Amino acid sequence: MAHPKRKHSRARRDKKRTHIKISDPALSLCPSCGQPKAPHHVCDKCGVYKGKQYVEIKEKKPKK
Repeated sequence: MAHPKRKHSRARRDKKRTHIKISDPALSLCPSCGQPKAPHHVCDKCGVYKGKQYVEIKEKKPKK
């Protein structure tokens, strides 16, 4: 099995890892309320998916 003869420098190691990074999550706009949501998921704000109401969202009362 092959082994490196010398240690790779930090710069060389980091150059190899430049493409490994976290990407932004994919978001689409909800057609009913216009809020950003994950594609193919029920909207967290209004509970609608593909024009149908699937989840009933209760409004929170503000604290006094």
